[in-house]
Amino acid sequence: MSEKAQVESSLKPVKFKLKFPKSIEEFLIKVTGLTLFALKNIKEIFKPPYEFNETLKQMYEIGYKSLPLVAITGIIIGFTLSLQSIPTLEKFGAASLVPSMVALAVILEIGPVITSLIFAGKIGSGIGAELGSMKVTEQIDAMEVSGTNPFKYLVVTRVTAATFMLPLLVILSDFMSLLGGFIALNLTNQMSLKLFLMNSFSSIDMKDILPATFKTFVFGFSIGVVGCYEGYNADRGTESVGIAANTAVVIASLLVILIDMVMVQLTTIIF
Repeated sequence: MSEKAQVESSLKPVKFKLKFPKSIEEFLIKVTGLTLFALKNIKEIFKPPYEFNETLKQMYEIGYKSLPLVAITGIIIGFTLSLQSIPTLEKFGAASLVPSMVALAVILEIGPVITSLIFAGKIGSGIGAELGSMKVTEQIDAMEVSGTNPFKYLVVTRVTAATFMLPLLVILSDFMSLLGGFIALNLTNQMSLKLFLMNSFSSIDMKDILPATFKTFVFGFSIGVVGCYEGYNADRGTESVGIAANTAVVIASLLVILIDMVMVQLTTIIF
């Protein structure tokens, strides 16, 4: 190939490819594969040996390194929500309800869902690409030959880390959102932080906080399972790494929205 042809080839746009089912049969196979993969992960959690060190490492990689992005996003969410709500509520003489409205919206719905979608984009794609590259370069096969259980070492640790770190990130995001709402409110109406927090939590009960917190564990587990599944079952070839990462993000994001819809209905019935 000539130098000109190589340059032209390198300038071609990269296509965004997804490994999506093309028929009902493939869809059912995909759902069955994800379900069995999740059940195997739950089974392997309770079987020794336990990879505590690797789990802690993944918690650091997944949770700690996501703190800046989650914190910035939380402030922006709270600031924007409060800024948009103040003019509307002032028309009805209800500006004092801004803290309660921001707290309810953020803690019950916006905080968990938006943070989980960001988590799916960052962590889901990262896990899919990492395990996909290991599958392509036959590192997973090498672990099996050496007597190591690659599923427990690679999958269980990452799913466990994602399950327990996402709720903590959501709590941070909620707090930063309230801080952003407080900053936006003080641009037009002076209010102390103590009064803002008192008004924020005056209309929130434990029956509101518990379902919102519980579903973040389900979000984290689903994101971890999807990312690991797509990477662990990636096809041979370097292109499959990108496909696994992209597919993991899309499926994980859809699952977050679907699970949230189901959880909202369940909590409405139960509580």
